[in-house]
Amino acid sequence: MICKNTFKRLFFIALLFVSTTLAAQNTVVTGVVTDAGNKKPLGFVSVSFTGSTIGTNTNDAGQFSLRSAKPYTQLKVTYLGYKDAVVAVVPGKEQVINIRLFPSAQQLNEVTIQAGKRPKYTNKDNPAVELIRKVIANKDKNRPENYNYVEYKEYDKMQFSLSNLSDKISEKKFFRKYKFVFENRDSTSYAGKNLLPIYLVEKLSQVYYRKNPEVTKTVLLGEKGVNFGPAVDNEGVGQYFKHLYEKVDIYTNSIYLLGRQFLSPIADAAPTYYKFFITDTITTADNKKLVQLSFTPRNTNDVLFEGDIYITLDGNYAVQKAGLTINKNINVNFVRSMHVDQDFELNPDGRYHLSKSNTYADFGVSANRKGGLFGIRTLTYKNYIVNKYQPDVLYTPDINLEDDEVKHRSEQFWAENRLDTLTTAESKVYKNIDSLTHMPSFRRTADLVTLLFAGYKGFGKFEVGPASTFYSFNPIEGFRLRIGGRTTPELSKRYYFEGYGAYGFKDERWKYMLAATYSFNAKSVYKFPQDYLRVSFQRDTKIPGQELQFISEDNILLSFKRGTNDKYLYNDQYKIDYVHELENHLSFNFGARKWVQTPAGSLYPFQNGPSTIFNNLTTTEFSAGIRYAPNEQFYQGKLFRIPIINKYPIISLDYTAGLKNVLDGQYSYQKLRARFDKRFYIAPFGFSDVTLEGGRIFGTVPYPLLDIHRANQTYAYVIDSYNLMNFLEFVSDRYASINIDQHFGGFFFNKVPLFKKLKWRETASFKALYGGLGNNNNPALNSSVYQFPTDGNGVPITYALGNKPYMEASVGVENIFKFVRVDLVKRLSYLDHPDVAPFGVRVKIKFDF
Repeated sequence: MICKNTFKRLFFIALLFVSTTLAAQNTVVTGVVTDAGNKKPLGFVSVSFTGSTIGTNTNDAGQFSLRSAKPYTQLKVTYLGYKDAVVAVVPGKEQVINIRLFPSAQQLNEVTIQAGKRPKYTNKDNPAVELIRKVIANKDKNRPENYNYVEYKEYDKMQFSLSNLSDKISEKKFFRKYKFVFENRDSTSYAGKNLLPIYLVEKLSQVYYRKNPEVTKTVLLGEKGVNFGPAVDNEGVGQYFKHLYEKVDIYTNSIYLLGRQFLSPIADAAPTYYKFFITDTITTADNKKLVQLSFTPRNTNDVLFEGDIYITLDGNYAVQKAGLTINKNINVNFVRSMHVDQDFELNPDGRYHLSKSNTYADFGVSANRKGGLFGIRTLTYKNYIVNKYQPDVLYTPDINLEDDEVKHRSEQFWAENRLDTLTTAESKVYKNIDSLTHMPSFRRTADLVTLLFAGYKGFGKFEVGPASTFYSFNPIEGFRLRIGGRTTPELSKRYYFEGYGAYGFKDERWKYMLAATYSFNAKSVYKFPQDYLRVSFQRDTKIPGQELQFISEDNILLSFKRGTNDKYLYNDQYKIDYVHELENHLSFNFGARKWVQTPAGSLYPFQNGPSTIFNNLTTTEFSAGIRYAPNEQFYQGKLFRIPIINKYPIISLDYTAGLKNVLDGQYSYQKLRARFDKRFYIAPFGFSDVTLEGGRIFGTVPYPLLDIHRANQTYAYVIDSYNLMNFLEFVSDRYASINIDQHFGGFFFNKVPLFKKLKWRETASFKALYGGLGNNNNPALNSSVYQFPTDGNGVPITYALGNKPYMEASVGVENIFKFVRVDLVKRLSYLDHPDVAPFGVRVKIKFDF
């Protein structure tokens, strides 16, 4: 059981993400804007504090809400075709002001003719649309990539805070020891938000761009961030937050935020999906003319923005300022609001470059405006230089500074080079978190939370886990217990050791794995770029066609399987692997393996005739591979890394050679495999993950060495497997496949009130596998190879693909309860095989925004 004090500490961690509303002395105005004639609400009316840049637009119901910590005394309300309105405001108070707008004379005539109806929005003869088309036509010349050379300094600050946390929490007896943390508040930076910073990372970089040949080089000059201690994966947290808050380039067609692809308001197709309105004409302090262009989605359920952009009238039609707000009606989890503000500065040649981009979001479990998490990413650009030639050597990939030097810059360095200022609360967060992590009570609690959520229990130089594999079961081993662990970088950054031991109570056999890894670049073997040599031995069971992984093969959740599941192999693998990654994300791998396979369950024994029996199959292999994943990013942790899927392709090619009479190898053969993966973003229709794969085997081999296609007999939906194919059902010595997994992100369901309220999202998939088997590898035509397995009645259970492909398709719903995906899968071919299901329901667990 968890003791009382430990429970309190766990409660403290959880309570950091729950709070109550804190009243602030701000000017808060809410209300509804209506047509003075017909009393109908007016959507997308511009409402702002007079003399400020703080403004908003009304929603479809005419509602608006404005907040400011400054004592503004007036509201200005403007809408195309209506007279401007200026309304008095009481500063420092919360108030409701409903506003009626009177049509201009010309608009009044139109209203009279149309019996009080507003004119239908159209792109034809619309000056706002004509203006946005000029912006689109001039996009390329207004981007930095239009120059031959560009260089600048980039300051990247990412901060997360608990918002509107009650003052009373620090007075609780248990939390008094942490009072110094709760007192560090910021109530002035964002209207209506009382922020308690808990996470802060700063990075300063020098960026160089060259157009021909195109290359961008970023040199990290300094990095500084909070450290929650060894129990928390600080790098992994940072990479995850950074992925949510990608850099925003308004000149691209799509803008990536929160794992979703938003159509930019100046995308090529923007006039098709957005409504545009000329809201105002502004003269800047240097006497330049700007047009304030407001925009809103035509369909408020689509993954689009709303807001304002300010366009220059100097012939360049450049964006000089932008305010983008995520449309609140779209299907996004836990995000109450998200906003992007961008400012552009003038270059000597009269064009503009991005000088500051500020993205902030309010996260919370509930939709109300109480406590939650408030995240801010601010990017500041200075020392902007264009068309300054730099020698080619500057653009070659290298690492100019060691990580330790970059991460231990002095306070004087940051005071002299920080391109933005820290708030008082931000400046204290480093010291506060450092003090917190040195408190034994906090460290014990964080360690326990890591075990509960990550599955590992840390002991400094090593850790035990994962907890999900401690117990599992299968028909061959029966009840299976396992314990494992691995060393951490605290022991060494060059040497890593990992292993596990397991015991099956039915077969009464021990299974185990031992591995030792040496890192040549003195970095964690989980960090990019990898450069390591690993030696390992593993003795364990596996299902033919399933990859034998060190960690996940005996996860308790995968123990539940459908149909007959008694086709197993005992495996002994002796392996040597070398992996080398380059800075350009091109990687190479080389390996050697001795592999002994022993049949178990209904696969026993191997035989190539009625009387010739083989107790095991021994092979010796040499392998080599190449992989290219341009611009690949990772959720990078101390002891793991998970690729972040983006728009760039991943291409891999692998070669394996079987060596006969080497270390008892029984067969000589060659295998080739190629794979292509890419995510295609189709804003606003979501995205599609596409995988193309092909393979070829040269030589004569028994069926355990053929390509045994990835089947799935669990009740989980597995993206990379055939979910209605039985284990060992199909084998090939040549094959090609396509896998398409489409996520619509609620594009259709958002138009159905019930589904929209539930925030369900649609999915669809299609998988096709073409393949075949040469006469030399077909036991019906060549008696020297192993006979295919049969069931107890002698009916074959393994087949070669014929003239038609294996196909299956699915439709599904994801985001059920925020993390469940359910698919109805239909098998489309080879329905005459025994024990196959034409339909199936499969479930996948995946958290996503």
